[in-house]
Amino acid sequence: MPTKRRIAAILLLAIVPALALAQGARDRVSSRTEAVDYDGTFTFTRIRYSSGRRGFGGASWAHDYPAADRNVSAIIDYVTNLRIRLDGTNVLSLDDPRLFDNPIIYVSEPGFWAIRDSEAANLRAYLLKGGFVIFDDFDGDDQWANMAAQMARALPDHTFVDIGPDHPIFHSFFDVSGLDVPHPGVRVQPIYRAIFENNDPSRRMIALANHNNDIAEYWEWSAEGLYNPDPTNNAYRLGVNYIVYQMTH
Repeated sequence: MPTKRRIAAILLLAIVPALALAQGARDRVSSRTEAVDYDGTFTFTRIRYSSGRRGFGGASWAHDYPAADRNVSAIIDYVTNLRIRLDGTNVLSLDDPRLFDNPIIYVSEPGFWAIRDSEAANLRAYLLKGGFVIFDDFDGDDQWANMAAQMARALPDHTFVDIGPDHPIFHSFFDVSGLDVPHPGVRVQPIYRAIFENNDPSRRMIALANHNNDIAEYWEWSAEGLYNPDPTNNAYRLGVNYIVYQMTH
């Protein structure tokens, strides 16, 4: 009998048909759902923040929202045994006490992220207590510098380090050895960096940055087939791996 992992790998080759599930979930919720009642299941949680910048489609924090959040939730539900919330996702500020109900949070376009003192304090408490933050959709030195400066307000005693394809997070469910997921809109080389508890790579990962990349862009447009299947599939593989890794470590 094939293993669950092998079955999942085969299923992701047909990612667009699978996203009929996500479309069904999309039809059952409003277009601006901000939070769902906590019930113990994993809920994709996006962070709302102030930036003073409005890009195409709205505020920086909302890029790819809500389709990306719902699509990746549907795929995680489809290929793993994790209990995933499909009737909605969360949008929370960093100083919201409900943050601690959610083991993983996602920040889009952190190159334009601005953090308040209350948010920095709550983010620090959240990460050191067991939380995990994913940064995605930013590129270039200036955007990296802004994200790192905002994180330093929460964790001045921690630093990012590069991680490569041998790190277990890239093999927690799927084997993603090449990390060959190009940025869908900019010609840059993706870089993966992480923060570990007490700056010790043998301990728990508490932050992951997809620098020079935008994997949620692939999630958002996968049902429409806007991008080629290979990078779209690999973007989903990365997303599944990130969630499974954190939920099992």
